[in-house]
Amino acid sequence: MTGATPIPETVTIHVPFRLVKRGGRKEMQLPDGGRPDRKADSTLVKALARAFRWKRLLESGEFVTIAELAEREGIAFTYMARVLRLTLLAPDIVEAILDGKQSSDVTLKGLMEPFPLDWRSQMALLS
Repeated sequence: MTGATPIPETVTIHVPFRLVKRGGRKEMQLPDGGRPDRKADSTLVKALARAFRWKRLLESGEFVTIAELAEREGIAFTYMARVLRLTLLAPDIVEAILDGKQSSDVTLKGLMEPFPLDWRSQMALLS
């Protein structure tokens, strides 16, 4: 680079953000008004896929009880029962999770806790 302006040795850039935990991972959050491109939370997506797969296996009659399916999958019955509750989420919430557009408060850990069964009441999860 001959004849060009010399490059300073130190350049300081200030980028306001904070790190928050989301789905067991750290995510960068920009200040109000700034929105990074969000990716779907792979932990939540995987849990949803499992839940709907397990529901399909139960409904098909391939497995008669959750306990039987849990034993076959090699996981605890209680964990499977909590994950299966994800199939009761409103379709808008499932779509938001798959698109990565749910609020940062929506995590697998949070959804493993009881949530309202009424879809209108669940919509508060998106905000």
